[in-house]
Amino acid sequence: MIKLQEKIGYGFGDMASSMFWKLFGSYLMIFYTDVFGMPAAVVGTMFLVTRIWDSAFDPIVGVIADRTQSRWGKFRPYLLYLAIPFALIGILTFMTPDLSDTGKIVYAYITYSLMMMVYSAINVPYASLLGVISPESKDRNTLSTYRMTFAYIGSFIALLLFMPMINFFSKDHSEQYGWMMSVVVIAVLCALLFYGCFAWTKERVKPIREQQNSLKTDLSDLLHNRPWWILLGAGIAALVFNSIRDGATVYYFKYYIVEEEYASISLFGISFVLSGLYLAVGQAANILGVILAAPLSNSIGKKKTYMGAMLIATVFSVIFYWLDKEELVLIFTFQILISICAGSIFPLLWSMYADCADYSELQTGHRATGLIFSSSSMSQKFGWAIGSAATGWLLAFFGFEANTIQSAETIHGIKMFLSWLPAVGTVLSILFISLYPLSEERMCEITNQLNAKRKE
Repeated sequence: MIKLQEKIGYGFGDMASSMFWKLFGSYLMIFYTDVFGMPAAVVGTMFLVTRIWDSAFDPIVGVIADRTQSRWGKFRPYLLYLAIPFALIGILTFMTPDLSDTGKIVYAYITYSLMMMVYSAINVPYASLLGVISPESKDRNTLSTYRMTFAYIGSFIALLLFMPMINFFSKDHSEQYGWMMSVVVIAVLCALLFYGCFAWTKERVKPIREQQNSLKTDLSDLLHNRPWWILLGAGIAALVFNSIRDGATVYYFKYYIVEEEYASISLFGISFVLSGLYLAVGQAANILGVILAAPLSNSIGKKKTYMGAMLIATVFSVIFYWLDKEELVLIFTFQILISICAGSIFPLLWSMYADCADYSELQTGHRATGLIFSSSSMSQKFGWAIGSAATGWLLAFFGFEANTIQSAETIHGIKMFLSWLPAVGTVLSILFISLYPLSEERMCEITNQLNAKRKE
C-alpha cells in the first residue's frame, strides 16, 4: 500500500515539469514572435528541427537511467542533481539579449535545445519511477492520477499567475524584464518541487534479472514491443491536439477576441486577462478529468475510457469553430468540456506505459523501464513539436503579422487552431488506441506471472 505522502511526493515531480511545459506550450511561441521579435515561420521551423536530436536523446536518457546504480536507486538521483540546471536553463530560454536578427535565432536555438535536453534528462527518469514504485496496476493508476492532478495544479498556477506576474514585474521596467523575472519565480518553485519528489518517493520493483542486456538487445526488444508503438502514436496525436490548442490560445484572445477591449478581472489586487483565465480554467477542468479517469478506467477499462474521452473532445472541438467572439460564456464552457476529456487521457497513457514495461519484461526476461518510459517524453516532444511547428507555419501561411490588426484570412486560421486542427489529433489518437492489446484481464495475467518468476 502506497502511503499518501509518497503519492503527493510523486505528484510534485510532474507539478514541476508541467509548470515549464505549459509555459512552453502556451507562451513560448508568442514570446518569440511578439516579445523577442522572431518571424512565426522561423519559430515553427525551430520547434521542429530541434526535436530531431532531442527526440533521439530521450531513449539515450532512458538507456542510461536503466543502467544507473546508486544508493538512491536508478531514477531518483536525476531529480537530485538536475533540479538546479533545469531551473537555470529555463530562465535563460526566456531571456531577451540585445542581438541581431541572426543572433536572436542562434540564441533561441541553443537555449531551447538545451532546455529540452535537460527536460528529458530529468523527466524520463521521473516518469520511469512509476514503473518501480509499485508492481500493482491499481497502485499505478492511483499514482498516475496523483501525478496528473498535481501536474494540472502546477499548470493552473503557472497559467493563472504568469501574465499578472509579467505585468507586475514590468512596472517601471521593460516587458522583457517582466517575462524573465516571472520565469525566475516559477523556476525556483520547480527546483523545490523536484527536491520534494526525490525525498518522498522510493524505488521498490526489482527486475527478474539484475544483469543488463546490451543496448542493441534493449533497442531490438523495444522495436518489437507492439503495445509500445501503439502508445507512441496515440501519445503523439494527443499532444498535437493539446499543443495546437494551447499554443494558439493567446493569439485567439489577442487578435480574435481582442481581450484588450474587456476590463481586466481583479482578485486580491491581481488583474487577470481573459486568455490567462481561459488557460487556467482549462487546467482546473483537466484536474476533474484526471479525477474521473481512475474510477472510469477501473470500471470499464483504460482503452474504452480513452477512446470515449477523445471522441467527445473531437465533437466539441469541431463545434468550437462556430462560436462567435462575443459568446464568451460558451467559449469558456466548451473549454471546460474539452479540457475534462483531455485531462482524463494522460494518466491512462502513463499507466499503460508501465503496463508496457511489464509486458516487455515477461516477453524478454529483463526490464527496461527507463527506455520504455522515454517514449512518453518522446511522444510529448514529437507531438508538441509537430503542433507548434504547424502553428508557426500556418500563422505565416494565413498572413499573420505580430502586433497588428489581422486580416479576415488570418482570423479564420486562428479559429481553426482551436477547432478543426486539434480535432485531427484526437481522431488519430482514437485510431491508434483502438489497436491497443493490453486489457485489464491480460495485465492481471502478466502481473501474476512476473510475481511468480520473482519468487523463483
